[in-house]
Amino acid sequence: MTMFNADALPEWLSYLESLHPIAIDMGLARVTQVRDQMQLQPQFPVLTIAGTNGKGSVCAMLTQILRAAGYKVGTYTSPHLLHYNERIAINGQPVADDEIVASFRAIEAARGSTSLSYFEFGTLAAMHQFIEQDVDVAIMEVGLGGRLDAVNIFEPTVSAVVSVGLDHQSYLGDTREKIALEKAGVYRSGVPALCADPQPPQTLLDFAAEIGADLRLIGRDFGYQMQLEGQQWSWWHQNGARRHALPLPALRGQYQLNNACLVLAVLDACQAQLPVTLGDIKRGLLEVEWPARFQVMPGRPTVVLDVAHNPHAALVLKSCLDSMSFHPKTHAVLGMMQDKDILGVVSILADRVDCWHLAAPNLPRAASAATLAEIILQIDPQAKVNRYESVADAYQSACNNALEADRILVFGSFFTVAEVMVARGQ
Repeated sequence: MTMFNADALPEWLSYLESLHPIAIDMGLARVTQVRDQMQLQPQFPVLTIAGTNGKGSVCAMLTQILRAAGYKVGTYTSPHLLHYNERIAINGQPVADDEIVASFRAIEAARGSTSLSYFEFGTLAAMHQFIEQDVDVAIMEVGLGGRLDAVNIFEPTVSAVVSVGLDHQSYLGDTREKIALEKAGVYRSGVPALCADPQPPQTLLDFAAEIGADLRLIGRDFGYQMQLEGQQWSWWHQNGARRHALPLPALRGQYQLNNACLVLAVLDACQAQLPVTLGDIKRGLLEVEWPARFQVMPGRPTVVLDVAHNPHAALVLKSCLDSMSFHPKTHAVLGMMQDKDILGVVSILADRVDCWHLAAPNLPRAASAATLAEIILQIDPQAKVNRYESVADAYQSACNNALEADRILVFGSFFTVAEVMVARGQ
């Protein structure tokens, strides 16, 4: 068998995209085999983060707090916005091309005839880098589900489910109960297993009990209270731990308090291995950055970037929009994938949008602008709908038509936001 060999990361990524016949191939047998062949056995704590929405924000806050405490932190997230390297970061900085290529070469040499998907290759590369670069802790974001996601081949020190909503139903099931069971697959017997969903499905609770996980639920085992008229908050745990006078996270949106509450519970669960001080927590919360999660850009008109692409995220986005100051009109730049619940997402946000600018992101899975328009007009026959050849054109039109006091909302997909970021020169 001839091994692929290239020096440039883009060549490797093209190769990986063509390597496996199925883009999303659920199951751990193949990737576990290659893990064992490479002897990827982390000797540092692994924090595994699953959930429908909020995973990235939780990973970002954990990273920033642990960095503030002086730890060398490896963080694996997906998907990326602009550059593949964003997925594998050490101390918040994307790993360089040549280092990722070195990991890909090692995986290619070890896998033999075993086929791996693009995501599986990336997950192994992330852990290979973290071990090579001798990190103190790895924060691993689950890509899809949990039970059969490649991240789940690494044993967690703490595992957490941020939220449970409807997304990826063709892979995970069509109810919250089925999806929760897939996400709970990251839990382990005797290991701290956290859940920040305020209404965890019974399937998650039953699975945790069945395997003997150390289940800790928001509202029951840990939680938060607002202080100083909403300018500060305090965190509590039923074990007696308390954190007071905490600043609001730098990430916008009331929902980020729920995520921050989970972050503190994760840190509490691994306090013996990774002690942090109150000062570390405060600094991390104040300094955290995570692009395109209700990111309000400077300047006028106001531009909001949000990767919301399922109904659960759309509800959160709607709440965040309502918390903003008054804007006479909202122009929405929307692009979504055809396998997403477009009707569900648009139904939630339709009455917050005055004019739609629609386009398909540049990839085969994208829904056409015509499809988006049809669904919007089905909800509101009077809606102002404009269709464009590209997301950049849609964004430019929104900018041309929005007055200084108006608001431009860009949402629907990571790909949509990424194309607007490129158009803005970010």
